[in-house]
Amino acid sequence: MKYIILLCDGMSDEPLEELGGKTPMEAACTPHMDALAKISELGLVETIPPGMLPGSDTANLSVLGYDPQKYYSGRSPLEALSIGVDMKDTDVSFRCNFVTLSEEQEKYEDKIMLDHSAGEISTEEAEVLLKAVQENLGSSGYDFYSGVGYRHLLIESMGQVLAMTPPHDILMQKIAEYLPTHVLFREMMQKSYDVLQQHPINVARRAKGLGAANSIWLWGAGTRPALTDFAEKFGKKGALTSAVDLLKGIAVGANLHNIAVAGATGGLDNDYQGQAKGAVQALLEKGYDFVYLHVEAPDEMSHHGSITKKIQAIEDIDEKVLPILLEELKKEDLRLLILPDHPTPVLLRTHTTDPVPYLLYDNRKKQVGAASFHEKTAKASGRLITKGHELILRLFYSDV
Repeated sequence: MKYIILLCDGMSDEPLEELGGKTPMEAACTPHMDALAKISELGLVETIPPGMLPGSDTANLSVLGYDPQKYYSGRSPLEALSIGVDMKDTDVSFRCNFVTLSEEQEKYEDKIMLDHSAGEISTEEAEVLLKAVQENLGSSGYDFYSGVGYRHLLIESMGQVLAMTPPHDILMQKIAEYLPTHVLFREMMQKSYDVLQQHPINVARRAKGLGAANSIWLWGAGTRPALTDFAEKFGKKGALTSAVDLLKGIAVGANLHNIAVAGATGGLDNDYQGQAKGAVQALLEKGYDFVYLHVEAPDEMSHHGSITKKIQAIEDIDEKVLPILLEELKKEDLRLLILPDHPTPVLLRTHTTDPVPYLLYDNRKKQVGAASFHEKTAKASGRLITKGHELILRLFYSDV
């Protein structure tokens, strides 16, 4: 038996007036998902435990079968695992975004959060900027590490975990009330603006009409994680493919093989076919039982507030990922689970805790499903799984 979770990050949404009361999942043309929906189990699942924040960190841990209330130690430490930072037990890791702040206000705290990703800045540009940040702001006990795109890290030696606001939660808002209460981190972020504002990279970006990566933003603090080995936990040899360090870090922590796909990105330029082919190769040629195929694009398009681009991301998954999986694995016994990790409503441009729809397909048997796969058909099934980390048991053990 081969098992796949196709995780469409942030895919679920709310009904939109612009779409005649439909959600982007409803409005998208998804013939392959809809064909599976007719013969699959549909339902809703709560991936975010009560009282926890709706992040991709907690949600993906949950979908992978790790109860966030037991295993979650912060978002940034998972990313630290991905980029090879050997955290000590006394270290605290912070996510360090490059962001775009408005420039017309004189005081730093009066500036507006325009973009949590600095216009999807490239890894190459960001590495140059982070070097400048390290040279000017790094010190004994505070070290910056390069990640991918706009996502980077600050490691504090002998630190403490602090509650800090994700930048994608405050888009188009004044940053004053969301700045850290910790004086040193507040000053560090403010000084980063002085370092970055006129950096040649940002001068060139403005000349091209791109947003300047003119500040760092610290958040997502946590300590070194300790995840149970996935194979020991579930008896399946697993692999994962993703464009983002967070998921790659979860894979490292859970001892899942990271499938390298050179063209995997968080945007619409993602190499969908490359991820699908990598998953198939892992299952058919490399002896893996299970692949977690994570696609970031729907979530990023939601954060950017684009309905049309979110619909395109959903359609791209349906058109470019599913046909490869279904065709290449048609001779295998296959169980396939499709779902988002959390909703990311386009109008809110951030995550929510609402249950998400799931589709569970088994090519050995047909079930009575629905005409299409989206939030409303999943809800109409009457099936609700309240403990998200138990959903994977339905995938692995069909009699659960």
